[in-house]
Amino acid sequence: QVQLVESGGGLVQAGGSLRLSCAVSGRTRRSYAMGWFRQAPGKEREFVAAIRWSGGSTYYADSVKGRFTISSDNAKNTLYLQMSSLKPEDTAVYYCADAWTNYSGRGYYTRDAYDSWGQGTQVTVSS
Repeated sequence: QVQLVESGGGLVQAGGSLRLSCAVSGRTRRSYAMGWFRQAPGKEREFVAAIRWSGGSTYYADSVKGRFTISSDNAKNTLYLQMSSLKPEDTAVYYCADAWTNYSGRGYYTRDAYDSWGQGTQVTVSS
């Protein structure tokens, strides 16, 4: 069974940076893609970024484009989300997720594309 464990969240001032990690274990083969989502209090979980393993294409929500970078270290089975120029509106619980179905790029913008989820890590950005 695939397990995803996020870490790296915390409290940061506006304009600061954080790097989230997602450690993956239990895979017997590679998934098609992985993504990051976030959920703020009272809001629905929303797409942040995704990476497709075939070709290495990356995708970002407009709200984080140019500020966040998704990457991976395959040797460590770890997914990362480097977040810079953080804003108070970035405050949320951040989740990583694994997708086992092959979609076109924009297919990974939706929660339904993902099969396994981590427990989340809290990111709080103070103004």
